[in-house]
Amino acid sequence: MTGTLILIPNEKTTELEPTPLLAEATVVEEEIEEDPIVFDGLTEEELIAKINKSLNSDLEGKGELFVTYSLEKGVDPYLAVAISLHETGCKWECSRLVKQCNNVGGQVGSPSCNGGSYRSYETLDEGIKGFIDNLARNYISKGLTTPEEMNSKYAASKTWASKVNKYIEEIKAK
Repeated sequence: MTGTLILIPNEKTTELEPTPLLAEATVVEEEIEEDPIVFDGLTEEELIAKINKSLNSDLEGKGELFVTYSLEKGVDPYLAVAISLHETGCKWECSRLVKQCNNVGGQVGSPSCNGGSYRSYETLDEGIKGFIDNLARNYISKGLTTPEEMNSKYAASKTWASKVNKYIEEIKAK
């Protein structure tokens, strides 16, 4: 590759002749690494920041766990957060189920939370992962990927899907 040329007057004539400033130029190409898009046109960092804007109370700052684990398990992170907000009131102040038993999705099972039918988890992170595992195993893997498709299996309320969808819209808007 030829370097930059400077025009200087020729000693014998007044014509300008190109004179190479550098005979050979070394081209250094810098690879610019861009963060990959992981979901909904967002990078992982952007998605985590968006999710964190919707998480309050005990769930505050748990966006990274919701995003990374949901994506790992093939679960829509908006859906997982929306259900957890609806089921546990964590849009404002989380329910006793979250505070005492680390159960973010209203899951039933054992070990029992305070002798009731709801499941207890040792830590909040385990509760979030258990909830996302439940969504992946019992809903997503069975083709139930939207609140409407999940409604009759997840909740008795006929308005459950519309409420979860409202949370999804709010999360996306942030």
